[in-house]
Amino acid sequence: MAKRTQRIGIYSGTFDPVHSGHISFALQAIEKAQLDGVYFAPERIPRGKRRVTHFAHRTTMIRRAVRPHAQLHVLELEDKRFSVAHTLPRLMRQFPGATLVFLCGSDVVAHMAQWAHVKTLLPKTELCIAQRHNETKETVLRSVMGLPVAPRAARIVQSYAPKVSSSQVRKALREKRTVRGLLASVKAYAQQEWLYI
Repeated sequence: MAKRTQRIGIYSGTFDPVHSGHISFALQAIEKAQLDGVYFAPERIPRGKRRVTHFAHRTTMIRRAVRPHAQLHVLELEDKRFSVAHTLPRLMRQFPGATLVFLCGSDVVAHMAQWAHVKTLLPKTELCIAQRHNETKETVLRSVMGLPVAPRAARIVQSYAPKVSSSQVRKALREKRTVRGLLASVKAYAQQEWLYI
């Protein structure tokens, strides 16, 4: 019997901080895309963001957030930010023979056509896309259809997590109040390290 090809999810982003929406999407992606695991890959210097919490703090918060979930992991990329030209070959060497499935929000897909070398990335990988609360599946599909080349496959995952953003979590921590989506492990670490004050 032929050995099943490993399916690895790669979830790149800022995660400043990681919240329940990120974790929920990763777990849903494992189920919907039949993944063996999801690797959170925080960007050291995210595109278009000037003030970002230090990479080491963001990575530690992700490690704490994924600890209860055996199929969720952290991947520390050498690159300052995800790039098709440099990061994709490294990932293919790290997971030889595996099918790589990139997890992303629908907002990322809308701008993916502008990425350098995107025509190299898409035919080699699959996409698992988080549908935002204010969007329809048709809207997300239009973004996928607008890509310069088709990915090997694309799945749309409707989020069942509370509507939350990292900026809302940062504001809640700064104001010392609770907000839906704030993970207890992240809150404890942020308070311990005096983050977001």
